[in-house]
Amino acid sequence: MPDAGPTAVLPLRPLTVGELVDSAVLLLRDHARTLVPVAVVLAGLEQLLLYPLRLVAEVMPPAYLPRLDELPAYWFLLAVGAACEGVVIALLGNLTARAAGTVLVDPAPRGHRLLHPGGARFPATFLAAGLAGAVMFVSALVMPLWVVGFALLGSVAPAIVLDRVGPIRALWRSATLALRNSGRAAAVRLLNYLVWWLLRIGLAIGAVTGLESAGLLAPEWKLPVALAVWTLVNGVAYPALACLDAVTCLETRIRTEGLDIAVGRARQTGRPALTPTADRR
Repeated sequence: MPDAGPTAVLPLRPLTVGELVDSAVLLLRDHARTLVPVAVVLAGLEQLLLYPLRLVAEVMPPAYLPRLDELPAYWFLLAVGAACEGVVIALLGNLTARAAGTVLVDPAPRGHRLLHPGGARFPATFLAAGLAGAVMFVSALVMPLWVVGFALLGSVAPAIVLDRVGPIRALWRSATLALRNSGRAAAVRLLNYLVWWLLRIGLAIGAVTGLESAGLLAPEWKLPVALAVWTLVNGVAYPALACLDAVTCLETRIRTEGLDIAVGRARQTGRPALTPTADRR
Protein backbone atom coordinates (compact mmCIF):
# COMPACT_ATOMS: atom_id res chain seq x y z
CA MET A 1 0.00 0.00 0.00
CA PRO A 2 1.61 3.32 -0.97
CA ASP A 3 2.35 5.83 1.74
CA ALA A 4 0.08 8.80 1.25
CA GLY A 5 0.52 10.34 4.68
CA PRO A 6 -1.63 9.68 7.76
CA THR A 7 -4.67 8.58 5.74
CA ALA A 8 -2.64 5.65 4.39
CA VAL A 9 -2.35 4.24 7.89
CA LEU A 10 -6.05 3.43 8.17
CA PRO A 11 -8.12 3.80 5.00
CA LEU A 12 -11.86 3.81 5.67
CA ARG A 13 -12.48 0.45 4.00
CA PRO A 14 -11.92 -3.26 4.66
CA LEU A 15 -8.28 -4.24 4.21
CA THR A 16 -6.48 -7.37 3.08
CA VAL A 17 -4.07 -9.06 5.48
CA GLY A 18 -1.15 -7.53 3.60
CA GLU A 19 -2.66 -4.07 3.87
CA LEU A 20 -3.21 -4.58 7.59
CA VAL A 21 0.48 -5.34 8.01
CA ASP A 22 1.38 -2.29 5.90
CA SER A 23 -0.88 -0.10 8.03
CA ALA A 24 0.71 -1.42 11.22
CA VAL A 25 4.20 -0.72 9.88
CA LEU A 26 3.21 2.84 8.93
CA LEU A 27 1.69 3.39 12.36
CA LEU A 28 4.84 2.09 14.06
CA ARG A 29 7.06 4.23 11.84
CA ASP A 30 5.09 7.39 12.58
CA HIS A 31 5.25 6.85 16.37
CA ALA A 32 8.50 4.89 16.76
CA ARG A 33 10.14 7.67 18.81
CA THR A 34 7.63 7.02 21.57
CA LEU A 35 6.70 3.38 21.12
CA VAL A 36 10.17 1.84 20.80
CA PRO A 37 11.75 3.46 23.89
CA VAL A 38 8.74 2.53 26.02
CA ALA A 39 8.83 -1.01 24.62
CA VAL A 40 12.57 -1.33 25.31
CA VAL A 41 12.02 -0.38 28.95
CA LEU A 42 9.17 -2.87 29.34
CA ALA A 43 11.11 -5.59 27.50
CA GLY A 44 14.11 -4.98 29.76
CA LEU A 45 11.95 -5.37 32.86
CA GLU A 46 10.60 -8.60 31.38
CA GLN A 47 14.13 -9.96 30.89
CA LEU A 48 15.03 -9.12 34.49
CA LEU A 49 11.90 -10.87 35.75
CA LEU A 50 12.62 -13.99 33.70
CA TYR A 51 16.31 -14.15 34.67
CA PRO A 52 15.91 -16.02 38.01
CA LEU A 53 13.36 -18.40 36.46
CA ARG A 54 15.85 -19.22 33.71
CA LEU A 55 18.45 -20.00 36.34
CA VAL A 56 16.06 -22.41 38.04
CA ALA A 57 15.19 -24.04 34.70
CA GLU A 58 18.94 -24.20 33.88
CA VAL A 59 18.48 -22.86 30.35
CA MET A 60 21.34 -21.17 28.53
CA PRO A 61 21.29 -18.07 26.32
CA PRO A 62 20.60 -17.09 23.68
CA ALA A 63 18.10 -19.82 22.67
CA TYR A 64 17.13 -20.88 26.20
CA LEU A 65 16.36 -24.43 25.09
CA PRO A 66 14.79 -26.73 27.71
CA ARG A 67 16.53 -29.47 29.66
CA LEU A 68 14.70 -32.77 29.83
CA ASP A 69 15.30 -33.06 33.58
CA GLU A 70 13.94 -29.54 34.23
CA LEU A 71 10.74 -29.59 32.18
CA PRO A 72 8.39 -28.52 35.04
CA ALA A 73 10.52 -25.45 35.75
CA TYR A 74 10.77 -24.72 32.04
CA TRP A 75 7.01 -25.02 31.61
CA PHE A 76 6.50 -22.52 34.43
CA LEU A 77 9.08 -20.24 32.78
CA LEU A 78 7.13 -20.37 29.52
CA ALA A 79 3.89 -19.52 31.33
CA VAL A 80 5.44 -16.51 33.05
CA GLY A 81 6.97 -15.43 29.75
CA ALA A 82 3.58 -15.65 28.06
CA ALA A 83 2.04 -13.57 30.83
CA CYS A 84 4.77 -10.95 30.49
CA GLU A 85 4.21 -10.72 26.76
CA GLY A 86 0.48 -10.34 27.28
CA VAL A 87 0.99 -7.52 29.78
CA VAL A 88 3.59 -5.66 27.69
CA ILE A 89 1.60 -5.84 24.46
CA ALA A 90 -1.56 -4.70 26.25
CA LEU A 91 0.25 -1.73 27.81
CA LEU A 92 1.71 -0.74 24.45
CA GLY A 93 -1.75 -1.27 22.98
CA ASN A 94 -2.94 1.75 24.95
CA LEU A 95 -0.49 3.92 23.02
CA THR A 96 -1.01 2.32 19.61
CA ALA A 97 -4.80 2.37 19.90
CA ARG A 98 -4.77 6.07 20.76
CA ALA A 99 -2.43 6.75 17.84
CA ALA A 100 -4.58 4.75 15.41
CA GLY A 101 -7.79 6.30 16.69
CA THR A 102 -6.38 9.79 16.26
CA VAL A 103 -5.36 9.09 12.66
CA LEU A 104 -8.72 7.52 11.88
CA VAL A 105 -10.85 10.32 13.29
CA ASP A 106 -8.66 13.23 12.21
CA PRO A 107 -6.53 12.55 9.11
CA ALA A 108 -4.91 15.98 9.24
CA PRO A 109 -1.15 15.66 9.87
CA ARG A 110 -0.41 16.53 13.48
CA GLY A 111 1.58 15.26 16.41
CA HIS A 112 0.01 13.13 19.10
CA ARG A 113 1.39 12.99 22.62
CA LEU A 114 0.91 9.33 23.39
CA LEU A 115 2.29 9.54 26.92
CA HIS A 116 0.00 12.41 27.91
CA PRO A 117 -2.45 11.14 30.57
CA GLY A 118 -5.41 13.07 29.19
CA GLY A 119 -7.98 10.54 28.01
CA ALA A 120 -5.45 7.71 28.19
CA ARG A 121 -7.23 5.73 30.92
CA PHE A 122 -3.92 4.38 32.19
CA PRO A 123 -5.31 2.88 35.46
CA ALA A 124 -7.94 0.89 33.55
CA THR A 125 -5.30 -0.19 31.06
CA PHE A 126 -2.98 -1.40 33.82
CA LEU A 127 -5.80 -3.46 35.31
CA ALA A 128 -6.82 -4.86 31.93
CA ALA A 129 -3.18 -5.67 31.13
CA GLY A 130 -2.92 -7.54 34.42
CA LEU A 131 -6.05 -9.52 33.58
CA ALA A 132 -4.68 -10.28 30.12
CA GLY A 133 -1.44 -11.47 31.68
CA ALA A 134 -3.34 -13.71 34.07
CA VAL A 135 -5.30 -15.23 31.19
CA MET A 136 -2.07 -15.84 29.29
CA PHE A 137 -0.40 -17.42 32.33
CA VAL A 138 -3.24 -19.83 32.99
CA SER A 139 -3.73 -20.70 29.32
CA ALA A 140 0.02 -21.25 28.86
CA LEU A 141 0.04 -23.75 31.72
CA VAL A 142 -2.42 -25.75 29.60
CA MET A 143 -0.25 -25.42 26.51
CA PRO A 144 -2.86 -25.78 23.71
CA LEU A 145 -5.00 -23.08 25.31
CA TRP A 146 -2.21 -20.52 24.84
CA VAL A 147 -3.21 -20.25 21.19
CA VAL A 148 -6.81 -19.49 22.14
CA GLY A 149 -5.89 -17.03 24.87
CA PHE A 150 -3.47 -15.04 22.73
CA ALA A 151 -5.79 -15.01 19.71
CA LEU A 152 -8.65 -13.46 21.67
CA LEU A 153 -6.82 -10.67 23.53
CA GLY A 154 -5.76 -8.36 20.70
CA SER A 155 -8.43 -5.71 21.23
CA VAL A 156 -8.28 -5.40 25.02
CA ALA A 157 -6.40 -2.10 25.06
CA PRO A 158 -8.33 -0.59 22.11
CA ALA A 159 -11.57 -1.44 23.90
CA ILE A 160 -10.33 0.43 26.97
CA VAL A 161 -9.16 3.62 25.27
CA LEU A 162 -11.40 3.82 22.19
CA ASP A 163 -14.63 2.11 23.27
CA ARG A 164 -14.23 3.50 26.81
CA VAL A 165 -15.36 0.27 28.47
CA GLY A 166 -14.13 -1.21 31.74
CA PRO A 167 -11.36 -3.83 32.06
CA ILE A 168 -13.69 -6.81 32.48
CA ARG A 169 -15.90 -5.86 29.58
CA ALA A 170 -12.79 -5.12 27.52
CA LEU A 171 -11.87 -8.81 27.68
CA TRP A 172 -15.31 -9.79 26.39
CA ARG A 173 -15.26 -7.07 23.74
CA SER A 174 -11.84 -8.25 22.54
CA ALA A 175 -12.94 -11.86 22.29
CA THR A 176 -16.10 -10.87 20.42
CA LEU A 177 -14.19 -8.83 17.85
CA ALA A 178 -11.59 -11.57 17.41
CA LEU A 179 -14.24 -14.18 16.57
CA ARG A 180 -16.12 -12.15 13.98
CA ASN A 181 -15.81 -13.04 10.29
CA SER A 182 -14.94 -16.65 11.17
CA GLY A 183 -12.18 -15.58 13.53
CA ARG A 184 -10.34 -13.43 10.99
CA ALA A 185 -8.82 -11.02 13.54
CA ALA A 186 -7.75 -13.91 15.75
CA ALA A 187 -6.04 -15.65 12.84
CA VAL A 188 -4.27 -12.43 11.78
CA ARG A 189 -2.94 -11.95 15.31
CA LEU A 190 -1.65 -15.50 15.54
CA LEU A 191 -0.02 -15.32 12.12
CA ASN A 192 1.70 -12.05 12.98
CA TYR A 193 2.95 -13.45 16.28
CA LEU A 194 4.37 -16.52 14.54
CA VAL A 195 6.24 -14.36 12.04
CA TRP A 196 7.69 -12.15 14.75
CA TRP A 197 8.52 -15.18 16.92
CA LEU A 198 10.64 -16.62 14.14
CA LEU A 199 12.27 -13.25 13.49
CA ARG A 200 13.05 -12.71 17.15
CA ILE A 201 14.64 -16.11 17.57
CA GLY A 202 16.65 -15.74 14.39
CA LEU A 203 17.90 -12.25 15.24
CA ALA A 204 18.76 -13.01 18.87
CA ILE A 205 20.52 -16.30 18.19
CA GLY A 206 22.21 -14.91 15.10
CA ALA A 207 23.53 -11.82 16.89
CA VAL A 208 24.96 -13.65 19.91
CA THR A 209 26.32 -16.58 17.89
CA GLY A 210 27.84 -14.21 15.37
CA LEU A 211 29.69 -12.29 18.08
CA GLU A 212 30.94 -15.56 19.56
CA SER A 213 32.12 -16.87 16.21
CA ALA A 214 33.99 -13.64 15.53
CA GLY A 215 35.75 -13.85 18.89
CA LEU A 216 34.16 -10.63 20.07
CA LEU A 217 32.19 -12.10 22.97
CA ALA A 218 33.90 -13.39 26.09
CA PRO A 219 32.10 -16.24 27.91
CA GLU A 220 31.38 -14.08 30.96
CA TRP A 221 29.65 -11.51 28.76
CA LYS A 222 27.39 -13.97 26.97
CA LEU A 223 24.53 -13.70 29.46
CA PRO A 224 24.34 -9.88 29.71
CA VAL A 225 24.75 -9.52 25.95
CA ALA A 226 21.96 -12.04 25.36
CA LEU A 227 19.70 -10.13 27.76
CA ALA A 228 20.47 -6.90 25.92
CA VAL A 229 19.90 -8.44 22.49
CA TRP A 230 16.58 -9.97 23.51
CA THR A 231 15.54 -6.62 25.03
CA LEU A 232 16.30 -4.76 21.81
CA VAL A 233 14.65 -7.36 19.58
CA ASN A 234 11.51 -7.41 21.71
CA GLY A 235 11.64 -3.62 21.90
CA VAL A 236 10.79 -3.58 18.21
CA ALA A 237 8.62 -6.70 18.04
CA TYR A 238 6.23 -5.76 20.85
CA PRO A 239 5.18 -2.35 19.47
CA ALA A 240 4.86 -3.92 16.01
CA LEU A 241 2.46 -6.50 17.46
CA ALA A 242 0.55 -3.80 19.33
CA CYS A 243 0.27 -1.68 16.18
CA LEU A 244 -1.25 -4.58 14.27
CA ASP A 245 -3.68 -5.18 17.15
CA ALA A 246 -4.84 -1.56 16.92
CA VAL A 247 -5.37 -1.45 13.17
CA THR A 248 -6.97 -4.92 13.14
CA CYS A 249 -9.42 -3.89 15.85
CA LEU A 250 -10.50 -0.79 13.94
CA GLU A 251 -10.59 -2.61 10.61
CA THR A 252 -12.81 -5.29 12.15
CA ARG A 253 -15.17 -2.59 13.34
CA ILE A 254 -15.21 -1.11 9.84
CA ARG A 255 -16.14 -4.54 8.46
CA THR A 256 -18.78 -5.43 11.02
CA GLU A 257 -20.03 -2.24 12.70
CA GLY A 258 -19.94 0.40 9.97
CA LEU A 259 -17.23 2.37 11.75
CA ASP A 260 -16.23 3.96 8.45
CA ILE A 261 -19.70 5.51 8.19
CA ALA A 262 -19.57 6.76 11.77
CA VAL A 263 -16.12 8.26 11.23
CA GLY A 264 -17.25 9.98 8.03
CA ARG A 265 -20.17 11.56 9.85
CA ALA A 266 -17.95 12.51 12.79
CA ARG A 267 -15.55 14.35 10.52
CA GLN A 268 -18.46 16.39 9.22
CA THR A 269 -20.26 17.03 12.51
CA GLY A 270 -17.43 16.95 15.03
CA ARG A 271 -19.18 14.31 17.12
CA PRO A 272 -17.28 11.33 18.62
CA ALA A 273 -17.06 8.28 16.34
CA LEU A 274 -15.13 5.75 18.40
CA THR A 275 -17.84 4.80 20.84
CA PRO A 276 -19.03 1.35 21.95
CA THR A 277 -21.22 -0.48 19.49
CA ALA A 278 -23.48 -3.36 20.43
CA ASP A 279 -21.50 -6.58 20.11
CA ARG A 280 -22.66 -8.62 17.20
CA ARG A 281 -21.07 -11.13 14.85
